[in-house]
Amino acid sequence: MKYGKIDTLDQEISQLVLGSMVFSLNDVFAGYALLDRFFEAGGNVVDTAYIYSGGDGERLLGMWMKQHGNRTDIFVVGKGGHPNGKVPRPRIAPEEVRADIDTTLIRMQTDYIDLYMLHRDDEQIPVSTVIDYFNEEIGRGRLRSVGVSNWRRQRIIDANEYAASRGLEGLVVSSNNFSLAVAVRPHWHGVLCVDQLTREWHKETQLALMPWSSQARGFFSGKFTPDKRDDQHMVEIYYNDENFERLDRAQLLGQEKRSSAIQISLAYVMQQPFPIFPIIGPRNLDELNSSLGAKDVELTEKEMQWLNLEIEEL
Repeated sequence: MKYGKIDTLDQEISQLVLGSMVFSLNDVFAGYALLDRFFEAGGNVVDTAYIYSGGDGERLLGMWMKQHGNRTDIFVVGKGGHPNGKVPRPRIAPEEVRADIDTTLIRMQTDYIDLYMLHRDDEQIPVSTVIDYFNEEIGRGRLRSVGVSNWRRQRIIDANEYAASRGLEGLVVSSNNFSLAVAVRPHWHGVLCVDQLTREWHKETQLALMPWSSQARGFFSGKFTPDKRDDQHMVEIYYNDENFERLDRAQLLGQEKRSSAIQISLAYVMQQPFPIFPIIGPRNLDELNSSLGAKDVELTEKEMQWLNLEIEEL
C-alpha cells in the first residue's frame, strides 16, 4: 500500500480510501470482511457519511473498530450537511452540522473524527461562518481536520484565505468527482466534477483531493459497451465516443501490463501530480481485491497522457 499525508497532519494514511456506502447492518459480516481485508492490505482510511445506508455505514464501522480495539489506527473520514427528506437543501448551518456530528460520534462510538467534510455546499452560508464553526469543533477536539465535498474551487480559495487571515485552520481536502472517464454532466444535483482547470489548481496548490466515483462507477469493468444501454444513469453520465476510446486504451494497456482495465483506470487516478486519495466502493471481496491490485500498476507520464486522449500514439 502507498501512503501519504494530508497537510500538516502527522498520521500517514493509505492512498486508497475504503468507502462505506454499501455497509448494512442487515449483513454485518460482509462489511466486516471488507474492512478486515482492507486493513490487512495496509489500508487505514475509511470514508463514511451521515446519510449512508441510513447511518449503517457509521454504525458498522464503529462496531468493527470497537471489536478490534483499533480506533487510533484508523483514519476516519466523516461527512455531514447533506440534504434529507425533511430539509431538501444542504444543511450546513452550524446548528445543523453540529447535530450531524453529535449523531455521527454516537453511531461510531468515538469522540473524534480525523477528517470531517461538508457533503454539499450552500453558498448562502458565508465561508467565514463555516471556518469559524469548524475551528470551534477543532478546538473542542471533536474534529482533527476539515474539508469539503462538492464545493467550487473559488469557495475553497475564499474559505482558506479567510482562515489564513485570522490564523485559523483551513480546508485541507476537497472531495469532488474525478476518474479517467470524464462525466458528461454531474451525477446528481449539487455535486461537482474535477475539470482541467481544477486539476491544474490542485497541482499548483498541492491541496489534497479525495475523489469519489474514482472508478467511474465500474465503467472500465467490462460491463459497459456502446450498445448496452440498460443502465440509464451510466448512459447519461459516461456514454460518449471519448470515454469509450479511453476504455479501449485502458484495455490495451492492461493487456501489456497484465492488469485489468479498471485497475489501469484507478492507477491513472492514483498517479496524479498532487496528493490524491481515491475513494473506492467495492461491494464484495473480489471487487476490493481488484482495486487493491491498482496500487502495483506503474504508469509513465506518456501513458497517462495517452489514456486521457492527450496524445494519439504511445
